[in-house]
Amino acid sequence: MNWGFERGLIYSRKEDIHGVLGGQQQGGIITPVRAAVVIAITGEKGIGHGYDDRELPDKTFEYFGAGRFGPMQLTDRNKGLFEHSRNGKSLLLFRDEKRKGLRFLGEYVCDGFEWRDAPDENNTVRTAIVFKLVPLDKINDAVDVGTKSSDLELQHPKLRLDELRKLAQQASKPSVPGKTKLGTVYERSQIVRAYVLARANGMCEFDKKPAPFSREDGEPYLEPHHIERLSDGGPDAPKSIIALCPNCHRRAHSGADRAAFKAELVDLMRAIEQSSILTFQQK
Repeated sequence: MNWGFERGLIYSRKEDIHGVLGGQQQGGIITPVRAAVVIAITGEKGIGHGYDDRELPDKTFEYFGAGRFGPMQLTDRNKGLFEHSRNGKSLLLFRDEKRKGLRFLGEYVCDGFEWRDAPDENNTVRTAIVFKLVPLDKINDAVDVGTKSSDLELQHPKLRLDELRKLAQQASKPSVPGKTKLGTVYERSQIVRAYVLARANGMCEFDKKPAPFSREDGEPYLEPHHIERLSDGGPDAPKSIIALCPNCHRRAHSGADRAAFKAELVDLMRAIEQSSILTFQQK
């Protein structure tokens, strides 16, 4: 959800952001109270304050947390950015074009952070928080193309559905320094996808009909659909993704009744998740 912003266009911070969404008038991280969104602003001006943001060759973004002097803390705005997915909030990135305004770079997902020694505004070396931001469309592309539920089974041939679910729940959490990671955000998203397809067991989870055809490897062809892209801890979470046949998936995206259809899917996913929880508790 881009909140009405179009990638590449320039907007006024005062009128288009604060005038519509509210939030703090100063600083590079804006966490409006009345809107489910976090705004991050980058730009050359931040270098003078000790912020050395940069886009990497793979299009991920290193974004320095808030804090002009002394060690940064994972509190307030920094915590709001880090936990944006867990709190169901979109993360929008803008670049300050000085007197022109703010250019919208797109919607991102925070995939953890690292502690790094870096100078503050007084050029004194301190511990800084550097967030890893991943473009949301890259995550969706990585999950939607070429991933099969059997991929994970090749690594864990005897993996049970409840064990796969635990991996999927763990994968939907953003990575934190000092804790074991399952890999990149793309790999973790694929683990969630693998669980969803295994949970469906070859049946469209909406119309309860078998997959209309099989892949080349014989696996039933179903498509994971993100009902809510950002929810509870990451770009993908088992409770927000449903396995659909191609026909139902197109209906979810392009049908005239897609709003009503989404409401049906939300209710259905609650029932699926509750059933899964009860099933695993009994084992």
